[in-house]
Amino acid sequence: MTIKVEVAYALPDHQKIIALEVDEGCTALQAAEKSGIVQHFPEIDLASAKMGVFGKAVPKPDQYALSPGDRVEIYRPLILDPKESRKERAAKAKAKRADD
Repeated sequence: MTIKVEVAYALPDHQKIIALEVDEGCTALQAAEKSGIVQHFPEIDLASAKMGVFGKAVPKPDQYALSPGDRVEIYRPLILDPKESRKERAAKAKAKRADD
């Protein structure tokens, strides 16, 4: 039996969502491989890419069995640590208040 799923990847300026049918029991990693998404985004390394399903991180995409209608999301690496980013914004805001 097959199920319908989607595989998604997004860049700041565009995204791609590929709908496909996979065998029941297919993993998130297998669906990403089968989708051919790497042909559209050759920079993706599926072996090490972080993945999730509908915004929830999947720690082991090679073991996560998909359900009908699931959307596998392939995440880009973070450019800046979110904690560091918040510290920088807070420091800038504090400096601006001190100047006012």
